[in-house]
Amino acid sequence: MFVLQRMATTTGLLLHSPLVTPISPNVSAPRFFLAVSTKFARNRDRPFLPRNKSNGFSTSISVATDSSAPSISTQNEDLVDAHKDQTEKIVLPTNESSEKLLRIRHTCAHVMAMAVQKLFPDAKVTIGPWIENGFYYDFDMEPLGDKDLKKIKKEMERIISRNLPLVREEVSRDEAQRRIEAINEPYKMELLESIKEDPITIYHIGNEWWDLCAGPHVESTGKINKRAVELETVAGAYWRGDEKNPMLQRIYGTAWETEEQLKAYLHFKEEAKRRDHRRLGKDLDLFSIQDDAGGGLVFWHPKGAVVRSIIEDLWKKLHRERGYDMLYTPHVAKAELWKTSGHSDFYGENMYNQMDVENELYQLRPMNCPYHILFYKRRLTSYQDFPIRVAELGTVYRYELSGSLRGLFRVRGFTQDDAHIFCLDDQIKDEIRGVLDLTEDLLLQFGFNEFEVNLSTRPPKSVGNDEIWEKATSALKDALGDKGWGYQIDEGGGAFYGPKIDIKIEDALGRKWQCSTIQVDFNLPQRFDITYVDSNSEKKRPIMIHRAVLGSLERFFGILIENYAGDFPLWLSPIQVRVLPVTDAQLSYCKEVSEKLRASGVRAEVCHGERLPKLIRNAETQKIPLMAVVGAKEVEMQTVTVRSRFGGEIGTIAVDDFVGRIKFASENRTPF
Repeated sequence: MFVLQRMATTTGLLLHSPLVTPISPNVSAPRFFLAVSTKFARNRDRPFLPRNKSNGFSTSISVATDSSAPSISTQNEDLVDAHKDQTEKIVLPTNESSEKLLRIRHTCAHVMAMAVQKLFPDAKVTIGPWIENGFYYDFDMEPLGDKDLKKIKKEMERIISRNLPLVREEVSRDEAQRRIEAINEPYKMELLESIKEDPITIYHIGNEWWDLCAGPHVESTGKINKRAVELETVAGAYWRGDEKNPMLQRIYGTAWETEEQLKAYLHFKEEAKRRDHRRLGKDLDLFSIQDDAGGGLVFWHPKGAVVRSIIEDLWKKLHRERGYDMLYTPHVAKAELWKTSGHSDFYGENMYNQMDVENELYQLRPMNCPYHILFYKRRLTSYQDFPIRVAELGTVYRYELSGSLRGLFRVRGFTQDDAHIFCLDDQIKDEIRGVLDLTEDLLLQFGFNEFEVNLSTRPPKSVGNDEIWEKATSALKDALGDKGWGYQIDEGGGAFYGPKIDIKIEDALGRKWQCSTIQVDFNLPQRFDITYVDSNSEKKRPIMIHRAVLGSLERFFGILIENYAGDFPLWLSPIQVRVLPVTDAQLSYCKEVSEKLRASGVRAEVCHGERLPKLIRNAETQKIPLMAVVGAKEVEMQTVTVRSRFGGEIGTIAVDDFVGRIKFASENRTPF
């Protein structure tokens, strides 16, 4: 269960609540995964914590749950214990933890459909399932607006207040067909044809409305708390997800057991909206997607490019320290390469069309793996050369329907932080452990200290023999054991080519994002026939490990924006200091200060042309961490008066001291 926590601390209200939407490697929104925190103390420097007032949000949201799926916290235990006694918990149940909630949501979908058909008799019903944060129902009808939703909600309340019973009935297929024809519901007829089991089950609401349904439902509409139900949005949806079929009106709603739970959910939803990276990306001038260039293609603006550069530099530094060699490889390749790798057969629908170049077919790359294998194959490899670690920030291109694109979370061109390790069988464990260490160190730099780990094992259809699968899976388990991380096993959830570890990070709203993945691959080495020479001068097949830590730079940047609500910590902020003159008479000195800051590696700019209060407000709106105010006295004393976005006026400081404090705070990931 999700937990709502109210803490009487300087960080304000801590609201624990889920966001529940699907996740995939190129994802539009995060799915909330259940987890139990198993915390351990760190001996290294205290990590930067994302839930801190200095990050610029007075309300932050995170999650605790009572599920059995383990997660890992690297947050300092002292910081956790400091607030333990001040916590008041309100439980937000899930469909999995509360059958009552699931029944409420399913019944709400039926009640809503009944209300719609009472108000709009010509509306045709289709399907109405419960979903992770509520329910929806699809209708074939004229487009709906906000006023229509209000009418539907009022009619739902009347139906709930009447406490109508929900009655299950079993009928023959012929009888179900007769009833559907009698009320002229063509979509229900199509659904009936897809039901293979007999008899057919029907649920009635009183004697006034019925639907094909297997349940479950509450006993009567009065079991629903009408103050814990809300209709949220209307969206278009093609029947059965096929764009050749009619466009339907999909009404989304949310339902909870109590009014308090609904309020908590709505508060969370508003907070998520405030942090939406698409809005903040525009307001802060970080990135854009230009219609003239095409959907899903990201333009990194100067400020966003600064953050990206910081991420890339840190990524490269940590990889070089751990023995990775950097690669740059082409963005296109012969179509034959993708046939050899199997991407054309298994991933063709996500690839762009082939192009003819001098009577040879080429194709944009959807992945980097084949290039790294070609690099490996360039020369004969000895067993003494292992492990071989290569890494690349490689841009890939994947075909996505325009309707599935969403900001930085689902795009058509993105840069993966890709790496591959070639090693011997008995090196798998140590290499996996090294990747786990690297993953933790890199994610901690950005304030992510809550992880959930899943180990996926051999699926029914797979390549490779039993021995190598068992050896690889055991190596992954042993590496996780050495690391001291708890994990959940996803039996049969591995890729067909090998077992894998997926690591999800928790943001300031408690949402879980899968960024890091570690996959053992028995398939591509075989497809490309890569070998090495062992100690007996015989050719053997090496093990290949795929791994990514951040996932893609675009998606990770979107996560960072929402995690910090655009208020990046000082070390990551695109502009660290804005120098502000009281009048234009100080402008020349302001420029000198700005130049000195930039020469010392501090990202600074001068802003003028408005009254000082307006300049300060503009800097705060743009989420600039520090302001250096310059008046006549500061010019005379060769100082600046420093103002923090969150701490207010700090005081007058010599410029050299100002530079030193900024550099110290940036290097140590501490507030100014």
